[in-house]
Amino acid sequence: MAGFSGVLKLTDLDDFIAPSQECIKPVKVEQKSGRGVIRIDDDGTDIKKALEPPKYEKAKITLNDCLACSGCITSAEVVLVSQQSHDELFRVLSENSARPPGEKLTVVVSLSPQAIISIATKFSLNSDDAAQKLAGYLKRIGVHYVFDTNFARSLSIIEAQKEFVARYRRKDSDSKAMPMLASACPGWICYAEKTHGSYILPYISVTRSPQQVMGALVKDLWAQQNDLTPDKIYHVTVMPCFDKKLEASRDDFFNQDFQTRQVDCVITSVEVEQMLQRDNVVLSSVESCNLDTALSLRPTLTSHSGGGAGGYAHHLFIHAAKELFQQDVENINWKILRNTDFREVTLEVGGETVLRFAMAYGFRNIQNLVQKLKRGKSPYHYVEVMACPSGCLNGGAQLRPEFGTSAKELVAKLEEQYTSLPVVEPSSDPRISNIYSEWLGGANSEKANNMLNTTYKEVEKSTNVLGIKW
Repeated sequence: MAGFSGVLKLTDLDDFIAPSQECIKPVKVEQKSGRGVIRIDDDGTDIKKALEPPKYEKAKITLNDCLACSGCITSAEVVLVSQQSHDELFRVLSENSARPPGEKLTVVVSLSPQAIISIATKFSLNSDDAAQKLAGYLKRIGVHYVFDTNFARSLSIIEAQKEFVARYRRKDSDSKAMPMLASACPGWICYAEKTHGSYILPYISVTRSPQQVMGALVKDLWAQQNDLTPDKIYHVTVMPCFDKKLEASRDDFFNQDFQTRQVDCVITSVEVEQMLQRDNVVLSSVESCNLDTALSLRPTLTSHSGGGAGGYAHHLFIHAAKELFQQDVENINWKILRNTDFREVTLEVGGETVLRFAMAYGFRNIQNLVQKLKRGKSPYHYVEVMACPSGCLNGGAQLRPEFGTSAKELVAKLEEQYTSLPVVEPSSDPRISNIYSEWLGGANSEKANNMLNTTYKEVEKSTNVLGIKW
C-alpha cells in the first residue's frame, strides 16, 4: 500500500468522484448597525434584543464559486447551474425576439460532433441528417447561425502538435516538458487543479480545447468579419459532457473589455432532447438546414482520425514522427494494456524507442498514470487523458441507452457512426494558414497565444470541518 495515494487508500477505485462534502463556500452576511435595547435577565445574563428581526437574502452559489472551491465539485456531474442551461437559452431567445431590430443579439450555436452523433443514434438518423435537422430546429426557435466545432478542433490539434514538438526538443533541459498531457477534457483539468495542483499542471498542454478555440473564433474573428462586437453575440455550444459548462465559465475565457464570455452558454445532448420534448418536436420531421460554413469545415459533418475523443494522440504521433524523426507513419496500431481504456503506441528508430504515446480514459487509469508520474516511472512522451471511460462519445451528458440496450452496446453504435464520417486532416484546410497570418498575426504572436492557449491554476485545499457531512 506504500505506493498508493491517500485517495486510493480511502476510497474505492471508481470512475465517478462523488462529492465528499456539502458546499463549504462561506456566505457573507452584512451586519447593519441599528437601534437596540439591552435587557438583563434574572440570572444576570446580558441579552441584546434587536427592535427589528434580521432579514437574510437567499444564498446563491455561482459556477465561478464552484471553480474556486476545493470542496464538493470534483466531477461536474453534480453541477446544476441556472446560467448554463437550456432554460437560460430559451429565456435569451425569448427576450431577443422582443428587442427592436437594432438591439438584437446575434445568436450562434456550435455543435460538437460527439453530441450530434448521440442525438442521431437516439433518433435513428444518420449524422448528417441529425446535424441538419438540429440546425433547422435551432433556427426555427431564433438561432441565427449554426456551426460545428471541427474547424476549431483542427486548429486545436495543430496548436497541440506545435507545442509537443517544442516540448520534446527541450525535454533534456526541462524536467517538466515530458510527458505532455492532453488538455481537451475539462473534467480532467478540474480534477488536476483541485487534487494534484502544482505538481501535475506543468505537464498539461496549454492548448485550448475545441470548445474554447471555437469561442475565440466566434467572438473575435467572426465578430470582426461581421462588424459585431463580442457582447452583441450570444454564443452557445452543444457538448457531450457537463464539465464543458465549467470550462466555459473559467476567467481565462472572459473578455474584460466587453464583459462577455467567449462561450455564453453550454447545453448538453440530454438538454437538447429536453428542448425537443418541451416544444413537442419530432426531430426526424424537422425541415433540414445546412450547417453554416464560415467556421465549419463543410456544410455536412466531418471527423478527425483517431477516435471519438478528438484524435489528439493520433495526429500528434504522426506529426512528431515526421517532424522530429522524418518517419512517415500511415497506420497506428494501438496496443491494449491493462484494459481497453489504456492503450499505447511506440515509434522505434534504429532499435531505440523514440516516441511512446498512450491513451488513458476514465479515472481508474488517470489515477494510475498520475501515481507513476509522481514516482518518476512514467515512460510516456504524450498521454491523451479523458475523464470518461471510452472518451467523449461516452460523455456524462450523452443520451442514455434505450431499454434493453447496454451502455457498451450504445458506445459501440456511437463509435461505428463516428468512424463512418468523412475524415479530414487538420492542416488540409487552406483557411488554417490564413487564420495564423491574417487573424493572429503569425503562429507565435501574442494574439495567437491569447486566442489558442490557456493557463491553469492550483486550487488551494481548504477544509471547513463544519461543512463535512458526518
